[in-house]
Amino acid sequence: MKIVVDWDRCEANGVCVRAAPESFHLDDKDQLHVLTESVPSELRAKVEKAIRGCPKQALSLSEE
Repeated sequence: MKIVVDWDRCEANGVCVRAAPESFHLDDKDQLHVLTESVPSELRAKVEKAIRGCPKQALSLSEE
């Protein structure tokens, strides 16, 4: 599975970072960075929580 970000919707609210810090990071300029584009099985539950929690619905998963 691959993390997909709709950059037009993303406001870098940080909800995903709090839910899955191994996969998402906000830099000093509040720009979102995806750290693990391909989601390992051990992080899938955290990434799915981050996707569900995104207030702008800017995150999704796709088959690679």
